[in-house]
Amino acid sequence: MDIVRERGVLKCGGNANVPGFGYLDPDTNEFAGFDIDYCRAVAAAVLGDADAIEVRATTGSDRFPVLQSGEIDMLSRNTTWTISRDTSLGFNFAPTTFYDGQGMMVRKDSGIESLEDLEGATICVQQGTTTEKNLADVMRALGVNYEPVVLADAPSTLAAYDEGRCDGFTTDKSGLVSNQTLLADPSAHVILPETMSKEPLGPLVRHGDDQWFDIVKWVTFGTMQAEELGITSENVEEMAATSEDPVVRNLLGVEGDLGQGLGLDNDFMVKVIKQVGNYGEIYDRHLGPDTVFNLERGMNALWTDGGLLYSPPFR
Repeated sequence: MDIVRERGVLKCGGNANVPGFGYLDPDTNEFAGFDIDYCRAVAAAVLGDADAIEVRATTGSDRFPVLQSGEIDMLSRNTTWTISRDTSLGFNFAPTTFYDGQGMMVRKDSGIESLEDLEGATICVQQGTTTEKNLADVMRALGVNYEPVVLADAPSTLAAYDEGRCDGFTTDKSGLVSNQTLLADPSAHVILPETMSKEPLGPLVRHGDDQWFDIVKWVTFGTMQAEELGITSENVEEMAATSEDPVVRNLLGVEGDLGQGLGLDNDFMVKVIKQVGNYGEIYDRHLGPDTVFNLERGMNALWTDGGLLYSPPFR
């Protein structure tokens, strides 16, 4: 945290090619997306300015070395939490911000309606991802023979599929929804109903700095807790000034010294919510009903609405 504060900017590893999650907005020439907003949330908590971030575009292959070497402070780039990444690679995963699963896209006129129909097919997949390994495992279990076409990064994988070099294209279902909008004829493609894996996605940091990990972790939880309590970017200041609910007062730093325990101001979540929003606001801004994706919350709803999002107590 001290290094980030001295530098005055948070270095964020992000994605440049997944609209809705992490991409370089051609209109503003700035990075935007659901994952990028979690870097912005941490910057708001630590620096008081959500825009004090420097995003480095990373690929599926270089994202981990870049984080391990200290070139970035956190990685927020549709990255799956696995045991090997948590241990042997030396990372700490913050709370899952998007529960996903791997899917398969094919052309509507291909006659392919299930994974079993991909017998003898070619499938585009990105190198160095859980997607590549999951594909091999699932197809082996199904007894389906296929030919993988392995590409170095997301743009080349999508391009190969769009050019007709592959019969199928596989990645996380959220990524398929995002990438479908970039195809020459999005309506000519369909995502198969099968879910091939569990893909809990979220921010991560290096091992060795518990304070920094705690900050990223509790800022993330705080956005979920804020949505549960009905605290938004529009009403957060009023809630801080008028609410008598001790749970609200703890979260917003009106009571207690929870921020100090992290090395932050006690009202750090007021800054986060005011500048970036609660989880629902972040989700809707990039993925919700008013976007081209219109992704239903599903598993990414609050636990009170039948989803998996749940924050431990701010106490």
